[in-house]
Formats: sequence, C-alpha cells, structure tokens
Amino acid sequence: MRVFIADHGSDVVDYLKQIVEDLGYTAVGCTDNNVFTEILAREAFDLVILDWNIRAADDTSLLEWMNKTLPTRPPVIMMANRSAKRDITDALNAGADDYITKPESRNVIAARVNALLRGNAAGGAFDTEVTYGAYKMNRLEQSVTIHDETVILTAKEFELAEMFFKNTDRTLSRNFIMKTIWRTTATLATRTLDMHISRVWAKLSLRPENGFRIFTVFGYGYRLESH
Repeated sequence: MRVFIADHGSDVVDYLKQIVEDLGYTAVGCTDNNVFTEILAREAFDLVILDWNIRAADDTSLLEWMNKTLPTRPPVIMMANRSAKRDITDALNAGADDYITKPESRNVIAARVNALLRGNAAGGAFDTEVTYGAYKMNRLEQSVTIHDETVILTAKEFELAEMFFKNTDRTLSRNFIMKTIWRTTATLATRTLDMHISRVWAKLSLRPENGFRIFTVFGYGYRLESH
C-alpha cells in the first residue's frame, strides 16, 4: 500500500512518513507545490494526506482536480490547523474522506491512516490497545491502565512511555529519544526530556514491584528494564 504525503513543511512530511512506514506502508513525500499534482497524475497511490495550505489557491480545487483527472481517486485525508474549522468543513464538503487537525499525536494519525487503508491492506493493523506486563495502553485515549487504575498521559508522555515499553531492556540515547519524540537533538531541550521521563516514571509507577524499572545511564541516556 502506497501513501502520498503533500505538505509545505519538510519536518511535517518526515514526521508523517515515519508514522506511515511504522504501520508497514510505503510513504512518498512532497513539499513542492509545483510538482505534487504531476506526481499524483503519474503514480498510483492508495491514500493521499494533503495539507490544506500546500498552495495559496482554494484547495477544494485540488480535490476537484483529483476527481476529474485521476482514473480512480484514492481516499484523501486533509490536514488543517485547529483554528481553521471553516477549512475542515469545506474540505469534507468537497469530498475529503477524513481530516487531521495540527498538531496531532502520532497514535491518532496512525489510527486515521490505518482506518482508511485497513480494508485493502493485509498487514499494518493498528492495535488500539497493547499490553506490556501489567500495563495496558490505549493508543486512542492516550491512557494507561495498571491494577485497574487508569492514568491519562499527555501526547508526549504517552509516546515516550510506548517507546520505552517497545524497547524494554535496551538503552536509548538522549539523541535518539529527542529525535524520535521531539524531532530535534538540541542540547538545550534535554531538560524537557528529563522532565517528561520523570513524569512518566511517577504517573506509571515504573518500579520493580510493577514489573519495570527505569533508570539513567550516565552520560548516555535511559533504559527501561523488565523484572
């Protein structure tokens, strides 16, 4: 399954490509508003993620162009800023299949992408809930349940917690964590990382009695160990 991503921001395109590829799909990105229609006309895609502001013109015309030009128009997810409610309404009325408001967490984006591709894809299933020992994570609600108690995390806290659980017993460098979660390796931002890890540790009670322990690897990063 192939997903085409068109956004004027290269950082946004890279972010979305990583999400799509983590689901097991192929992602093709474009930031040049002068060539993205050429790519759509030349290549076949199973889904298009389109930024409302990819060009200055009224972007409902892009949906109209796709309807008239492409042999079979793939599903379209339109992206718009949270404040642009009128844009979202116009996009849906013009034929967009779904929309994503910026900024949005990777888990919600993955669920939206997979919902439109699930019917045609054999793989890449997005599990709403995943379990790590005593911890049950709900990716859509961004909550974690342990011992019948549900804890609500912020988007970054949830992404950070899931990263550690997926990499249990592996040491993760600060640079890797910052690049993956915050898409930066800036040294000054490490205080933000330390603060978020402290919050995740406290909220989820990551202690040996609950099956996991998180600790600092001096001069390198962090490690979540299973017990």
